[in-house]
Amino acid sequence: MFKHILLPTDGSAMSEMASRKCIALAKEMGAQVTGLCVTPEFHVLSILPGVLSDTSGQYRLDSQAFAAKVLAGIQGAADETGVACKTVSMVNDHPYEAIVKAARDKGCDLICMASHGRKGVKGVLLGSETQKVLTHTDIPVLVYR
Repeated sequence: MFKHILLPTDGSAMSEMASRKCIALAKEMGAQVTGLCVTPEFHVLSILPGVLSDTSGQYRLDSQAFAAKVLAGIQGAADETGVACKTVSMVNDHPYEAIVKAARDKGCDLICMASHGRKGVKGVLLGSETQKVLTHTDIPVLVYR
C-alpha cells in the first residue's frame, strides 16, 4: 500500500496524537515515516508579540530548538514502534507549501496530518493548513481529527 508517510506537525497535542496514530499505521503497512516541522520566517513586524523583541539570530535559534523538540517526539515514537524515521525542519510562512514540497521532494506517497477542526469565523480568519494541503497536492492525504 503506502511506503513513505510524511508527518507534518505544529507541536500541538492534536498533531502529536495524529503522528502517533500514523506511526502505528506505518508499522502495520511496513512503511517509513518522515517527520516535518515548519516554522515561520522572522519578521520585524508581526502579530506575535514575542517576535518583536527577538533578534533575527535569537528567533532562528528558538525556532530550531522548537523544531528539534517537536521532531524528537516523532523520532522517539517511531523508534519505540520500530518504524524507520527521518526528520526535517523547514522555514516558510506558508506551512502548506512546505508540506507539499517536502512530500514531493522526499518521495512520500501519503501525507498524514491533524486537523484542528476550526469552524466558522475562526476557520475563515485563521485558515486551515490541512485544507490548503488537500487543495494543493495530488498526493493522498489522511486527515486525523
